Amino acid sequence: MVNQKSFQCDVGGRSLIIETGKLAGQASGAVTIRYGDAVVLVTVSVSEEPREGTDFLPLTIDYEERLYAAGKIPGGFIRREGRPSQEATLACRLVDRPLRPLLPKEWRRDVQIVATVLSADQENDPDVLAVIGSSAALVISEVPFAGPVSAVHVGYINGELVLNPTLAQLEESQLDLVVASTGQAVVMIEAGAKEIPEEIIPQAIKFGHEANQPIIKLQEQLQQACGKPKEEVPGHEIDPEVVSAVSSAVEERISQALMEPDKSQREQALSEIKKALVESLGETFTEEDILAAFEARAKAEIRRNILKGQRLNGRGLTEVRPISAEVGLLPRTHGSALFSRGQTQVLTIVTLGSTRQEQQLNGLGIEETKRFIHHYNFPPFSSGEVKRLGSPGRREIGHGALAERALIPVLPKDEDFPYTVRLVSEVLSSSGSTSMASVCAGSLSLMDAGIPIKTAVAGVAMGLITGDNDDYAILTDIEGLEDAYGDMDFKIAGTGEGITALQMDIKLKGVSLEILQKIISQGREARLFILDKMNQAISSSRPEVSHYAPRMQKIMIDPGKIGSVIGTGGKTIRSIIEETKATIDVSNDGTILIGSTDAEAARKAIEIIESLTKEVEVGGIYTGKVTRIFDFGAMVEILPGKEGLVHISELADYRVARVEDVVKVGDEVKVKAINIDNLGRVNLSRRAVLENLSQLPGARVRDSLGTDRSSRRGAESYPPRRNLPRDRPGSSRGTFRGR
Repeated sequence: MVNQKSFQCDVGGRSLIIETGKLAGQASGAVTIRYGDAVVLVTVSVSEEPREGTDFLPLTIDYEERLYAAGKIPGGFIRREGRPSQEATLACRLVDRPLRPLLPKEWRRDVQIVATVLSADQENDPDVLAVIGSSAALVISEVPFAGPVSAVHVGYINGELVLNPTLAQLEESQLDLVVASTGQAVVMIEAGAKEIPEEIIPQAIKFGHEANQPIIKLQEQLQQACGKPKEEVPGHEIDPEVVSAVSSAVEERISQALMEPDKSQREQALSEIKKALVESLGETFTEEDILAAFEARAKAEIRRNILKGQRLNGRGLTEVRPISAEVGLLPRTHGSALFSRGQTQVLTIVTLGSTRQEQQLNGLGIEETKRFIHHYNFPPFSSGEVKRLGSPGRREIGHGALAERALIPVLPKDEDFPYTVRLVSEVLSSSGSTSMASVCAGSLSLMDAGIPIKTAVAGVAMGLITGDNDDYAILTDIEGLEDAYGDMDFKIAGTGEGITALQMDIKLKGVSLEILQKIISQGREARLFILDKMNQAISSSRPEVSHYAPRMQKIMIDPGKIGSVIGTGGKTIRSIIEETKATIDVSNDGTILIGSTDAEAARKAIEIIESLTKEVEVGGIYTGKVTRIFDFGAMVEILPGKEGLVHISELADYRVARVEDVVKVGDEVKVKAINIDNLGRVNLSRRAVLENLSQLPGARVRDSLGTDRSSRRGAESYPPRRNLPRDRPGSSRGTFRGR
């Protein structure tokens, strides 16, 4: 195409290519971005008219995973993509968070960004490509955007920072950090880590910020060559007369209401003030302007007080709200914990299951299953509201994934603890940082469930208030209004050794590395304080799992014997499960996990499986059942599906004329395996067992055939073996020749 343009730069030794003018020409802005063999199409569309009656920026982000991108066909009956996966939802949030602060709050026309993954090489994560592509599409559109923005992954492998590590490398990395930044400052951070020391994080952030600069310059070239003229931002200033009237009317009442320590009473006091304002000023000004002026007044009051060192409930800037923790609340669950910090309260419950209950992942990544799942629920009563209960939204999915990411580094390895683990965090009361309270409650509940986690994990949300003349205040353990009226929400989770998860959202155009370093340091002090409080409730995992939880036992078999356990069409394994009521999970490497709340049932299942897979050993003594009789001997089943021949000469320690004189079909006999020929045929001897027993002084030999005689060698009724006649011609003692 004539208008097609291409721009590229080197990022971490690989080419990053941005193209426009070829695809999706009717969108307000459209680009394809390629890195390695990962390709993402990103489009921006803008509505013609502003949305009426709204007071927020109507920005929508959609991240579309197309399984053809990774050469996969979707599961399910209709064989097409359905609702977004958790990974797609998290990618939407990752794109939204750095872009939203850079778009004008006064913009009321709907903006929709759609990022479609067209090719996934399962090496380069397309999520940061969606961030870069969204920024590039915005800079060439008419939307007034204070970008460009770029994002990169930063890993920490073998003591070195690595730019955009592959998905396989991330498995070995101590850190997976996403840094999004403009040309001037960092605007968003997201990270999972394996207890990485705090001092590494600022270095990694700086490393990522510097790596973003060439990508930002590339987008500036794109904008100069292909960008549309930017539209003006519609202004909406509150009438100064309204501001003055509201300020005069509230006077000292707003300060008194904001200093109320109880959230419910504070909100009630503020609601009464707003109601009185509307009643007294409603005839002169519109209700919308009155409430807007009140919000501006309240925000300014809170920020001014904090900059002077005075917080909502009188706490110091570094002070954590009162903490309480309790474990073992629910009698029949496998583990439970209640964590409260101020008026934020979270109850987390643990459920243990077999590995067959692990979650199947049908996405573009290299992982296909996961055994640790954390779900987060935020019911309306937790914030004193009345709303419709529905399926989890993006916020619930995001908070649940963040807490899950924080806890993963302390979990035992799958081979050491072969369970599927599900945590559910129920937010019972919300007054700031429920996701970090879920981390604390989750850690406590894992210990209560007897899961041998490495150590406890705690989380805290840090805040930032900026003022004139470069003044700022860093807040520890922010509350709801401090988050709403503040400039930052920086969640930090970790152990006493280091950080396990980070997430930073800001409302500013960016924040300096110096401030970030101070926040991380202050957050460590708060985390250690919270960990100490948690350890007072429970300091280590219980010695064993709840007796209501299934006991998982692992055995190994020869992979070649898996078919014997499964059976034709799964018949054998179904019969074992039906008989024992245990769960049985078979892996291709021969690992078998047996789970049951009944120890006897698990033991029985193990015995059956071992008998199905056990090999006959020469010299081993077995109790078997006679299945067939021939003139020359008897076939005895010594293991399930495994028979051997007892030649007539090996049936007894005396001369046997007819096989039927000693055994019949259905008899149970003890035999010894004396030989396995090169065709795998097993030869057995009952005589060897009887002779071994008879050599014991005073022993009496008895088996299910009712034999009971003296152990004296050479007794009258049992002549010595040397006097026995030779076997009939054509037979070979101890060898099966009749098959």
